[in-house]
Amino acid sequence: MLKIALLVLISAVIGWPVNTLFGYAILAGSALLIFSGSLVMHMRPWLLAGALCLVSVAAQFVLAPPRIEEGHNIFLPRASDNALTAGLPPDVYRVMAEQFDALYPPAQRCDPKLSGCWQGQPMPDRTYAFSADGIFGSPQFSRRVDRIDFGDPVWHRLGFINDRNYNWTTAADGVERAERDRRFWMGLHRWHVKMPYFVMYRFPAEYIGSQLCWRGDLVWEEGTDRFTPLGHTAWGCRVIEKEDAGRRIFGLAIKPSTLAMDLERPLTIALRQLAVDGLIAGTIVTLLGWLVRWRARALVLPLLVIGAGLLTIVIDDASFVGGVRPFDGGDDGLFYDGIARRILTSLLDGNVMQAIAGGENVFYYGGPGFRYLRAIEHVIFGETYLGYLSLILVFPLVLFALFRRFVPRIWALSCVLLFMTVPVGAIFGTSFFHYLKNASRGYADPAAAIFAVCATLLLVGWNSAGPGRRFAPAFGAAFLLALALFVRPNIAPYIGVIGAGAGAMALWHRQWMRAAGLAAGILPAAFMPWHNWYFGNQLVLFSGNAQHQAIFLMTPSAYLQALLEFLTLDFRGENLKRAISQVADWLSGTSGSYASIPVGAAAIAVIVFVIARKSFDPWLRLIALATLAQHGVMLFYATTQRYHLLTWLMSYLVVTVWLYAVALPWVRQRFPDRFGRVEAAPLVAGMSQGLRELDRATA
Repeated sequence: MLKIALLVLISAVIGWPVNTLFGYAILAGSALLIFSGSLVMHMRPWLLAGALCLVSVAAQFVLAPPRIEEGHNIFLPRASDNALTAGLPPDVYRVMAEQFDALYPPAQRCDPKLSGCWQGQPMPDRTYAFSADGIFGSPQFSRRVDRIDFGDPVWHRLGFINDRNYNWTTAADGVERAERDRRFWMGLHRWHVKMPYFVMYRFPAEYIGSQLCWRGDLVWEEGTDRFTPLGHTAWGCRVIEKEDAGRRIFGLAIKPSTLAMDLERPLTIALRQLAVDGLIAGTIVTLLGWLVRWRARALVLPLLVIGAGLLTIVIDDASFVGGVRPFDGGDDGLFYDGIARRILTSLLDGNVMQAIAGGENVFYYGGPGFRYLRAIEHVIFGETYLGYLSLILVFPLVLFALFRRFVPRIWALSCVLLFMTVPVGAIFGTSFFHYLKNASRGYADPAAAIFAVCATLLLVGWNSAGPGRRFAPAFGAAFLLALALFVRPNIAPYIGVIGAGAGAMALWHRQWMRAAGLAAGILPAAFMPWHNWYFGNQLVLFSGNAQHQAIFLMTPSAYLQALLEFLTLDFRGENLKRAISQVADWLSGTSGSYASIPVGAAAIAVIVFVIARKSFDPWLRLIALATLAQHGVMLFYATTQRYHLLTWLMSYLVVTVWLYAVALPWVRQRFPDRFGRVEAAPLVAGMSQGLRELDRATA
């Protein structure tokens, strides 16, 4: 709790939202030091730290330069009574409408009645779009900024890109949402936004003398409601004069990839901002020096894992690190983020119950809780997805701790390295890339799996002694189980079995405080049925799509019909074909290849073996039982890879422990000569030596 309190202090010094790479790097580095080290427990340093934070925050208010008002929004002309025609200056609207009509002629636009047509979607409901960057700043338009430097709307963090209102498919007509560049070296610019939009700036008097440079089309306010179009195919600049202060300057990006802007600030403004950044960095370094003690060796493994994760992310899609990737039209990621933005705007408008409703009276989509987490993420990190990024980067360290609970440290290192560097999921289990890919698309599945793994680690304890009797760790574990269930109810069998098993063990050993913690922690899961009953007058346990035919592929009755067809030798029966296909898809694992069916079948056999063998750690047997229960979901529901990340990951854990405890000792005893030759092979020996060196360096 003290470590969390210190991290909150540091985030307060940085200032919410933490939406810049500078602020995030300081926060992430501080978290790494805090959770890898130990805290000073004397009262005096903490009191001094609190006073220093107050002084630092107050000094920032004094030193910080005034910010520039920014407004931005999508531009979609249609009816004459929409928010854009009412709120934009007529001359500005006319210029944008003319450019839009030239690029997308009215005669060639899609039919609004067709599914996926942009004209069938709602129009902007406000002149300037809501931005999570402006939650705390009370901006006049969308947000306040201290600099202008963009050439790519992804890195300009225009959150309206993922507004639920603009949920059309790119194939509808010429107005596309975005285009993905699939060349592997284009990670920094993987996405090209095609949506027409505009930005508007209003400069305070302190920015007189600045030079605004741009490429593309600007509309510059010259007098009261008098605007002059300015265009540059190459870069051009203009000085902010005295009469420009308080006036509006519009940048137009009706044609994709044409607008870029850069502001050269006055020296006094730049120095004041540099002083603020230096004050933040100096304050945090002082806080860490006063309150945290760490060993350099303890940082090696976290730095190695996080560095490797960041490298993978940058290669795949760097927009995950501080940008706003445009989610695909009709996809889950757009739904969750779009609803999260509605939750925030409802809260800001004072509609608390509307925010709690979360966009649905009865939860239907498969991740009821993820929209609320996404809203919280925007409060803390603004128009970025840095919260989800943090979860993905920390996950391999949690996974290492869980493996370390059941196998030696060098084995745990090997498993995590395989998880991060080799696409194990293509054969069996899952891999870091699977989690990264699905998280960057805005899916809820990786988050739910990570919460479940964290809960499992807390339930089983950090070492072979097992969990303690205390209330707090049990509460934390159960709360994470409830959170995982809330985020993705399809993992309910795993949650139910491991939660009930842990509770039964606590009662059997008369660990009353632990049992009370488990019972209290799981209570938030009751929010789902309460929500559905309160807002929708329906008693739905989790979400309403559990019976949707697109995901509920095989019913129990269909399996009975398949059995009947088999017994009557009707090998062409439709239900028998469906049953065989469902089982084959299940055993194929995350690879989707029938060639991996033997591996999947062997994994199930190992899980059953571990459950039945009393010599294994009881907590491992409970994990295996919960994993087997979760495998049962794939007998009935769609076997889409991201739906079952947790299933195959925990299978990976159980099989690894079996290999260490049973399979390899048996092979070594049965074939000692062959086993010795394999161990002495140059490649194997070199890898073993490298792992031992890594183990010594990170111990």
